[in-house]
Amino acid sequence: MTKKEKAKNIREILDHLYPEVPVPLAHADAFTLLVAVLLSAQCTDMRVNQVTPLLFEQAQNVHEMALLPVEEIARIIRPCGLAPAKSKAISGLSKILIDKYDGEVPESFEALEALPGVGHKTASVVMSQAFGHPAFPVDTHIHRLAYRWGLSTGKNVTQTEKDLKLLFPRDTWNKLHLQIIYFGREHCQARGHRFHTCPICSIYGRKSLLKQENQ
Repeated sequence: MTKKEKAKNIREILDHLYPEVPVPLAHADAFTLLVAVLLSAQCTDMRVNQVTPLLFEQAQNVHEMALLPVEEIARIIRPCGLAPAKSKAISGLSKILIDKYDGEVPESFEALEALPGVGHKTASVVMSQAFGHPAFPVDTHIHRLAYRWGLSTGKNVTQTEKDLKLLFPRDTWNKLHLQIIYFGREHCQARGHRFHTCPICSIYGRKSLLKQENQ
């Protein structure tokens, strides 16, 4: 079986399990999504969804966020971790959005990745989920599953993203990356995972990893 054939079969399993995939980060618009994704670095989506309502209660839009003291942002987002850096990034990007983009989130990878605290993965999520542009955001969890399933041998998320984009149709990327996230949480966790009962790993997982699991 080729990787393309395997990818097609895996996509069919994911479509069956997750026909609908809401964005796991609660948001109202492109700006609140951008902030939520930034906060999700090294933090669970559940924790972010607990924190963002408190933050957006204090600053409901980019103009109010730009006026909110960095110390106050840090106090509110502290449960998400990395509060000093994240608060400075949120404050800084809010000011840039006002100064350069009339308070709007730019619909461009280049412009997004130039904002403080915004890397390629964050920009990809915003471009795909806020603006509908084809993108395949790859975090460490998707990177792990792509390796387990034998779809990529990439040593980093950048190479894994390139591999997955070659295997899956462009018009499936936005939905597929969410499906993989949901699948990983429910069936293919990093710890305590059982390959022989996983709906995908038990069929398409790397044989070397299956052997490790059975030892």
